[in-house]
Amino acid sequence: MEKADVFLGLHDFLDRMRQSSAADLVKSIKSFIVSFSNNAPDPERDSALVHEFFGQMEAAFRAHPLWAGCSEEELESAGEGLEKYVMTKLFTRVFASLPDDVKADEQLSEKMSLIQHFVRPENLDIKPPFQNETSWLLAQKELQKINMYKAPRDKLVCILNCCKIINNLLLNASIASNENPPGADEFLPVLIYVTMRANPQQLHSNLLYIQRYRRPSRLVGEAAYFFTNMLSAESFISNITPTSISMEETEYEKNMELARALVSTGPSTEGVTTLGASNIVKPEFRHHQALQERNSSLLPRTAETRSRTKDAESSKDEVSSLDKVPSLSDIENRGAALILKEDMASQVFREYPYLYSQVGDLTINDVEELLNSYKQLVFKYVCVCKGLGRGGGDGGESLLSSSSNRETVQNNVEPLKNRQEAETVVEQSFEHDKQDNSLIAESKPLDIDPLASKNEEHEEAEPGKHENPEERVAPE
Repeated sequence: MEKADVFLGLHDFLDRMRQSSAADLVKSIKSFIVSFSNNAPDPERDSALVHEFFGQMEAAFRAHPLWAGCSEEELESAGEGLEKYVMTKLFTRVFASLPDDVKADEQLSEKMSLIQHFVRPENLDIKPPFQNETSWLLAQKELQKINMYKAPRDKLVCILNCCKIINNLLLNASIASNENPPGADEFLPVLIYVTMRANPQQLHSNLLYIQRYRRPSRLVGEAAYFFTNMLSAESFISNITPTSISMEETEYEKNMELARALVSTGPSTEGVTTLGASNIVKPEFRHHQALQERNSSLLPRTAETRSRTKDAESSKDEVSSLDKVPSLSDIENRGAALILKEDMASQVFREYPYLYSQVGDLTINDVEELLNSYKQLVFKYVCVCKGLGRGGGDGGESLLSSSSNRETVQNNVEPLKNRQEAETVVEQSFEHDKQDNSLIAESKPLDIDPLASKNEEHEEAEPGKHENPEERVAPE
């Protein structure tokens, strides 16, 4: 289906339904909604009734004068509009309609809120090149939007957005490291970790809702692949065991106990994010020490506990001086968290028009502006690296090696007296190295697929309606 048709699906459908010749179709739709709403919840029967009705109505569209001479894409768009309209009306009746579904949602959410405090990327065998907190935060944000929408397709789009970001991260990382393209073995662990950290409410019910009411003929290809992976991620988290995350059972139980104590104190989301970020930079058990320190007053102070606490304090003293100066990764992670926390992503990135452009969108006139932007970016990055006492190409993954090095940097680094001169040096360096055709991993552009309705009767905010539409991703 053409994306333009997807975009106008509901709007075009409602416009046609307002025509006097559509009175018979409108009557059928309203009659179905009323009769369906009067039945007691029964997911299997409800799903069968809905899909049977959709099939009948889509056949009626093909034979109706309003769609005479229409293309397959337009008929498909009408089907999307019908599904969105009907399921929005029936949402409160069919979503999480059984007590068992509600209970499963609560148990899954509780499980994720606990294990996110101590499960690290290394526990899921996520390779270091695939550990990127910024991309993970963006993917989490997309997944957390799933409860903003009511239509099955819109909820599915949120999952696809999340998966696309992860897939792009893995692809770019593999290109940069000259490795084979990533497969399911690399993708699923990252999706599990992102889902666990995002902890979207009612995830179980959302997945069941999509399974039950998204038209099977449209849940195919890439959409089916990513959705199946999300189902696998949910199953893994629900049935997680110490063995599945390469952890001893005693350590797992102790971590769960500490996590329960931490959750009971009402920690902020930012605190959880910071804890997870430190796990990525430092694969040691610093997160475990932090949990012990924050909950020492809540747990019995046995001789072992006191010994561990003393060791943690000693370790904390050793690295306290290092923590005073953050690495570039720490700064990047903190900035990403602030952008997402304040819901500023769409506004901030709107200032960079090429961020979501595809190759075919660019013209020869764009090259000069892109090149200038690239030079400025590299110059600023190198300046920040040097300002932190780092080299310009190591990514700032670690902290300064010693306090004496920091003092040297702080005492000797002076503001640039002539920025233009420094930029000239950089320009000369570019000219000298421009023949070096090294591999550059470009960000794979996201597909554009907003589905926004201008209809006043439609109460639901749709994906892309109040944000930059180029930030949306959809099935092909």
